[in-house]
Amino acid sequence: MADKSRIPLPIPTPETRHFWEGTKEGELRLQRCDDCSETYFPPRPFCPACSSRQVSVFKASGKATLHSYVINHRPHPAFDGPYSIAVVQLEEGPRMMTNIIGTEQTPEALVLDMPLTVTFEAMSDEISLPYFQPEEASR
Repeated sequence: MADKSRIPLPIPTPETRHFWEGTKEGELRLQRCDDCSETYFPPRPFCPACSSRQVSVFKASGKATLHSYVINHRPHPAFDGPYSIAVVQLEEGPRMMTNIIGTEQTPEALVLDMPLTVTFEAMSDEISLPYFQPEEASR
């Protein structure tokens, strides 16, 4: 990462507040439907599978696998290039868009289905962003 001040930060809403409070505390929080047991991301006040509003927030494992990615080589004021823009498959089921850090940004290093672990970077006093790194880098 380059200049943190150049990354546009999310603004928590009542629907996403639990997620951002979790990342600030070093937790990846997901939601699960109390009626049909669907686990989902991104946060919302109702289940995307059955539309129930009976949902619970829980701490996820923080484990994922690399589902897809692109390596961006174009200049960006907030990032040192190149950097990956990735979709990870969370152990709990949902997919999440993120960046992969802690490894070379090459096709040889970014292997599909590789095991990943979440890590958090404090961007401000209120917001920490979740990134993923290869599982062996977190040991």
